[in-house]
Amino acid sequence: MSVLIVIPARYASSRYPGKPLVALKGADGQSRTLIQRSWEAACKVAGIDRVVVATDDDRIQAEAEGFGAEVVMTSDTCRNGTERCAEAHEVLGGGYDIVVNLQGDAPLTPHWFVEALIAGLRGDDGADIATPVLRCDGKALNGFLEDRRAGRVGGTTSVFGAGGHALYFSKEVIPYTNRPYEDAEATPVFHHVGVYAYRPAALAAYPGWPSGPLETLEGLEQLRFLEQGRKVLCVEVESRGRDFWELNNPEDVPRIERMMAAMGMH
Repeated sequence: MSVLIVIPARYASSRYPGKPLVALKGADGQSRTLIQRSWEAACKVAGIDRVVVATDDDRIQAEAEGFGAEVVMTSDTCRNGTERCAEAHEVLGGGYDIVVNLQGDAPLTPHWFVEALIAGLRGDDGADIATPVLRCDGKALNGFLEDRRAGRVGGTTSVFGAGGHALYFSKEVIPYTNRPYEDAEATPVFHHVGVYAYRPAALAAYPGWPSGPLETLEGLEQLRFLEQGRKVLCVEVESRGRDFWELNNPEDVPRIERMMAAMGMH
């Protein structure tokens, strides 16, 4: 099955304008932009046929082509990364069996997250989309709760039922837990990792569906699939001792740089 990775990137983010061009310093002291680090993460995934950056911005195009990425220019009417992936796949002429959306704000995404995701979708004929989830330890959960108390969105959480099929995703911390957890203790909360693998038919249909009330309230694109009655497979992945965090706010830059330094990531 042929696999395309699309990295959707837009300049006009409401929470963090220009985010793809933000510089992140690695453990060796060298800075590279967020979009370059995301592209490098995509290139490490095994069994991939093609990696492209999809954008509507000339500045992002120039930066991406400057470090050697293939760029697909898409319209400025895409409402989210999934719609941009759908347009990019169409511009490329389609034909891929699986399209992966590796969002451009997750440079710490390990290659085995994406590999597990692709394997999960291949093994579940009933799922239209698959996405990885990571069980929070107490340290990660407490970080989420601290962010929410400060009025920040620190990440997205997921709950799922039998067979791993998603029940809901939220920027609130779900499910509710009524006790504190030690830093190294496993918790019942799962961090949703912002990577998706789609079957092309579902991806092509997505832009034609209206944004539902849950997607609108939460600002989470994957909820459109659930609101349309489509099955979203949550694939549990292992951190293997590696930290993971998405760049959602300016305050996340030093946090991610500290993680990169601790992991020796250049």
